[in-house]
Amino acid sequence: MGKNDLGEFLRARRAGLTPDQIGLPVEFGAGRRVAGLRRGEVARLAGVSTEYYTRLEQGRARQPSEQVLDALCDALRLDDIERRHLFALAGAIAGHRDPAGPSARLRPALRQVLESMDLAAAFVSDRNLTVVGGNALWALLFPAVAELPRRERSMARWTLLDPRARLVWCDWERVARDYVHGLRLAAAAQPRNQRIASLIGELMMRSPEFPAWWSEHRVQERSTGLKRLHHPVAGDLELRYEVLTPVADPGHTLVVYSAPTGSPAQERLRLLASWGSEPATATTRDTTGS
Repeated sequence: MGKNDLGEFLRARRAGLTPDQIGLPVEFGAGRRVAGLRRGEVARLAGVSTEYYTRLEQGRARQPSEQVLDALCDALRLDDIERRHLFALAGAIAGHRDPAGPSARLRPALRQVLESMDLAAAFVSDRNLTVVGGNALWALLFPAVAELPRRERSMARWTLLDPRARLVWCDWERVARDYVHGLRLAAAAQPRNQRIASLIGELMMRSPEFPAWWSEHRVQERSTGLKRLHHPVAGDLELRYEVLTPVADPGHTLVVYSAPTGSPAQERLRLLASWGSEPATATTRDTTGS
């Protein structure tokens, strides 16, 4: 996290709005020298002084009140995820401490859930975005990730840094951008998590695309969707994914990739599972100890 992420986020969202989007007359857009809205326009929409809003963007104002944050969300037309992100950034500036700690081991009951998914690839990640466990089919589907040392075993890190990921994800740029947007949310929610800060620093230095995408200050949280990937054994796959948070493990996230019953993708997953079980390689990957 940077020293003035709140201000940078406000500037990025302000630059992304045009006068007509907020109902200003067309003439307000004539002869403008700035992209998007002016600071004074956002200040007026939020009901604060231009001087105060300027101090917020420059990182010179103290933590704004919830009322001011709500007003800024409305003025900048933020959606629910962006609104939550703005509040998290304000909390980070106030010095709120996040509860993130070292990777926790996978609970036996949750490991059993992973093992029971014969035709679904599933893994669990922790607050640090590190994969702490995955089932056999996930390890077969993403072997390059499963084989990484524990501290490097992150789907976001692999997608952005490993050249092989560009061959696996059929629409690599969309997937990579999604991970960047999700990383923005995680960083704001855990401003003192050094593991996430280190991951961001590594991506800044090693990923050609990451700095530009990070500077866009986009935030997004996908809990379901479709991903297309190519596997050297199973071929092309279209898989639905669901992102779940176990009630007993609020710091963990369960991600499940599956295919509709009877679909070509499901048959290819079945083939992959069969191929991986000969010889006996189909064992659940509890990755916390490696």
